Amino acid sequence: MALTFFPSLFPAVSRLSTTCCFFSSSQKLYEIRKMARMRIVDNSAIGKAASNVGKPARVIHVYNKREVGLLGDKVLVTVKGEMKRAYIVGLRKNQAPNVPRMDTNNIVLVDDNGNPLGNRIMVPIPSSLRGKKGDLTKILSLATRFV
Repeated sequence: MALTFFPSLFPAVSRLSTTCCFFSSSQKLYEIRKMARMRIVDNSAIGKAASNVGKPARVIHVYNKREVGLLGDKVLVTVKGEMKRAYIVGLRKNQAPNVPRMDTNNIVLVDDNGNPLGNRIMVPIPSSLRGKKGDLTKILSLATRFV
């Protein structure tokens, strides 16, 4: 004896069975791509204002070929409606051996010449940034704690 299904008697069940799946086959990406939320960890005025309002910075461009941001990469972010350049100084992504994994995705804002907008960095910075290429020396001179 075959059971028949009457959608008019069970509208919620028929709606669930046709429009929703109960599992996801895609994995979580802990990479920095476009529209990723970032935490500004320097003491610049625009960074403080954004954190007080509760609006995190969002990545709109990553300056490398793959367009996936890694530790030490330069990114273009929007903060309170303004476009600013920044360097990634901490990631939630699983890192290479002996590189610490942070709790949040951290950036330090810089101006067009590469000078940091703030004069202090509030969180520890990975010491592996010392060997990276790029204009990170000014950022590293502001850091007081390294991990």
